[in-house]
Amino acid sequence: MGFEGAAGGMGGGVRALMRRKQVDSERARPAGSSNQLRKELSVAQLITIGVGSTIGAGVYVLVGTVAREHSGPALTLSFLIAGIAAALSAFCYAELASRCPSAGSAYHYSYICIGEGVAWLIGWALILEYTIGGSAVARGISPNLALFFGGPDSLPWILARHEIPWLDVVVDPCAAFLVFLVTGLLCVGIKESSFVQGVVTVLNCFVMLFVIIAGSYIGFQTGWVGYKVAGGFFPYGANGMLAGSATVFFAYIGFDSVASTAEEVKNPQRDLPLGIATALSICCSLYMLVSIVIVGLVPYFAMDPDTPISSAFARHGMHWAMYLVTTGAVLALCSTLMGSILPQPRILMAMARDGLLPSFFSDVHKTTQVPVKSTIVTGICAASLAFFMDVSQLAGMVSVGTLLAFTIVAVSILILRYVPPDEVPLPSSLQASFRLSHENDEEKLRDTLGDEDHEEGASEITDVVVESIKDPLIEKQLYASKLDETKRRKTAACSIASVCIGVLVLTTSASATFLPFLVRCFVCAFGGLLLLTGLGVLCWIDQDDGRHSFGHSGGFICPFVPLLPVMCILINTYLLINLGGGTWMRVGVWLVMGVFVYIFYGRTHSSLTDVVYVPVAEANEIYGSSSASEFVA
Repeated sequence: MGFEGAAGGMGGGVRALMRRKQVDSERARPAGSSNQLRKELSVAQLITIGVGSTIGAGVYVLVGTVAREHSGPALTLSFLIAGIAAALSAFCYAELASRCPSAGSAYHYSYICIGEGVAWLIGWALILEYTIGGSAVARGISPNLALFFGGPDSLPWILARHEIPWLDVVVDPCAAFLVFLVTGLLCVGIKESSFVQGVVTVLNCFVMLFVIIAGSYIGFQTGWVGYKVAGGFFPYGANGMLAGSATVFFAYIGFDSVASTAEEVKNPQRDLPLGIATALSICCSLYMLVSIVIVGLVPYFAMDPDTPISSAFARHGMHWAMYLVTTGAVLALCSTLMGSILPQPRILMAMARDGLLPSFFSDVHKTTQVPVKSTIVTGICAASLAFFMDVSQLAGMVSVGTLLAFTIVAVSILILRYVPPDEVPLPSSLQASFRLSHENDEEKLRDTLGDEDHEEGASEITDVVVESIKDPLIEKQLYASKLDETKRRKTAACSIASVCIGVLVLTTSASATFLPFLVRCFVCAFGGLLLLTGLGVLCWIDQDDGRHSFGHSGGFICPFVPLLPVMCILINTYLLINLGGGTWMRVGVWLVMGVFVYIFYGRTHSSLTDVVYVPVAEANEIYGSSSASEFVA
């Protein structure tokens, strides 16, 4: 894809879906652009955002449900395995976030590495994820708050839930009020909102530390009765423990909120990987320690599935601990609510910057330097859902957006390492410089050869070049540097496609219990063969040298490529396939709506509609000469 015909050919149809923007998106923005975010975040603030977005009230409920139904005393191992699985995605996020530190998270990475079509669907799915996620979290706060007022229905009338009989709707004013409160806080500024979230997260961690310390004291006093049950450490076997891991895996989603703030980080190459890794490590440690204590205090089959922690303390005479645990649950929900609403305005802003959404969403407030308009729209949508709907039945849709993002980020790592973009779009503002450069080169050639002898001189030069190429040594070098590289890129691209198709076939057939056993085995074997073949070829061939100059250097490098990203793709795809048909039908409706929005608006308004594509080296030269001329002027 060169200069000629690029602008027109990439304007519509299937080729429009494959348009990729450049890594350093700052170049494409005009100098002095007003839609810049303020760089305020440090490592400590990133950690509080990551921990606060990840540790929700689920840990106060999840330990009881998973221990009773799946893991038993092996619940700690379930949390460990799920944490390792989440770390695979975290490694991929860490490299891309440090290389491409711009707002948009998975949407931004997929736009750079894969193409506009996939990026649009990921961004559209993330919008749904954050809206429903925020509404569901807000809806869960009021029942916990009511416990401080004497019971489930004891909130003050203005905040209590009310049923509208003729509409058969239960409204929740408390949930809507909290969403508006968080929205207002986020509009004040990223520094202020991250400080508040940090305070709430620290208080929640203190509650969890109380559970761990006080629970350990009781456990040593009583002899850890929960680990002396008749069924042993694995009452449901290894399969039960793995099923528990799949369930608690969703307790780790949230660290992608850290990546969404990449543009607001002071030193993204250093701080983003540290923030993601430290937040995930803290969450995994807290989850495991809490599960060790609670499973040891009460036999797994006797746990209260709704209030496992407070009921465990009540069994040992500490009824007052219920209020402390409930406080922790409320704090965790408030922190998660902030973590759910924070990324969406930045996704909307990134999509609007690229022209896929109206420019209204890309406006940044001059004083606070946050996307206030996008934040307000996000808050209104989330508050409306939280007020009118019980979105708990839609919670599975949140997982679809997250797992799709995790999968695409892992695929992007493979593309970055093996077939990084070798051409980048040139904005219309620099196309004149590009044409002028080519015209100058042609004019210099004519001046050198003479106008009359231009064709004759050119043919003589061609003969000399052809004669030189006939030299065996030069011919071998040209073949090695060009033909082999082209062949390697094609082989790598086919191998990545083979991995993705193999994973999809393997996970789908393994989950299709309605198929006959022999058919499932045959299809699984075929999918596994495609997967292993693609993985084997990727391990055998060399990675692209262009990966070293891709994006910003000096950041985190994902280890164990290609094995680690392939494992990430496999795990996330398996979880996606097993989310259930009802969830996929609801998500499918939303994605179809997104397709129509893209066709009728995003495709034609994309900032890449009128660009031309040039080799990376040539683009860097043009940008350099442009910067130099601006400096001289």
